[in-house]
Amino acid sequence: MINLLQADAAAAAQQPGMGGFWVMMLLMIVVMYFFMWRPESKRRKEMAKFREGLKKGDKIITAGGIYGVVKEVKPNEPTILMEVDGNVTLRVDKNMVVADNSQLQK
Repeated sequence: MINLLQADAAAAAQQPGMGGFWVMMLLMIVVMYFFMWRPESKRRKEMAKFREGLKKGDKIITAGGIYGVVKEVKPNEPTILMEVDGNVTLRVDKNMVVADNSQLQK
């Protein structure tokens, strides 16, 4: 009978507490914030600033891989007019502009 009580006491002493679980969860959230969410948020803000700063004559690349030059930008409008080649122009959503071609060629 004493051996059973001693076995129960030993098993209870070996079980980990919930404090370690919460510390690990908090640590995982902090690591995810600094390595995933924060850099992504910063990248999104920089891209939004770049797209709002587009002006006539900027060389750009769209998400579809189309290279062109900005021909017309209207304020408070979600699209731009870009010249692709000669007299070929395309109306493109600003959110599809992903890079400044003039900076990539340097």
